[in-house]
Amino acid sequence: LFIGHAVGTLGNAATNVAFPLTTSCVALALLFGVGGAASFNLTMGRGKPDKAIYYIGNSLMLLFGSGVILCVVAEIFMAPLLHAFGTPADVFPYARSYVGITAIGFPFLIMTTGACHLIRADGSPKIAMLCNLVGAIINTVLDAIFVLGFEWGMQGAALATVIGQVVSGIIVVLYMRGFKTVPLKPQHLKPRWECAKDIIYIGTAPFFNQISMMIVQIIMNN
Repeated sequence: LFIGHAVGTLGNAATNVAFPLTTSCVALALLFGVGGAASFNLTMGRGKPDKAIYYIGNSLMLLFGSGVILCVVAEIFMAPLLHAFGTPADVFPYARSYVGITAIGFPFLIMTTGACHLIRADGSPKIAMLCNLVGAIINTVLDAIFVLGFEWGMQGAALATVIGQVVSGIIVVLYMRGFKTVPLKPQHLKPRWECAKDIIYIGTAPFFNQISMMIVQIIMNN
């Protein structure tokens, strides 16, 4: 809405061609978030809380780590990626400006989206909803200020998005410090191949579901 009003159709087209990257973020969030939450619940059901909490810690590290990797890949290979997504020449500058900033928020977007599954597994669905709502509201308000008020265009819309994602990520971190079911401690963040393997095994189905959607988007854009 804000981009269409302030920038025009080329701005809206830029967000559309960049959407496969957002879909990739959701895919990774489901891979490690759903996988981590399910592994945690299954292990708790077996009466092994000391082991179960490692799935939460490892899931958080995988979520944030995959976001950092995707951010770096997007920043380094931005031009070829956007061309592969079917970006027209007149849309390319807008898409590059938008993705160059929104990619910074990928670690927070992936962590928040995935961690909401972990928070629900801890019995706090309202907090999970709050994480998403706060980020969305902040994004919307700042869009109006940055895009319409300050006339920052695509950069303003991207910056508003990142700020909303960062705030949501902070809420997740604050919640995880008081994880209810089993206390989450720094040693639980230490990578364990056994935990990572179980998380990936369970989260593979929703991951590939999102990847298939991304492929369809790219085909349609081209």
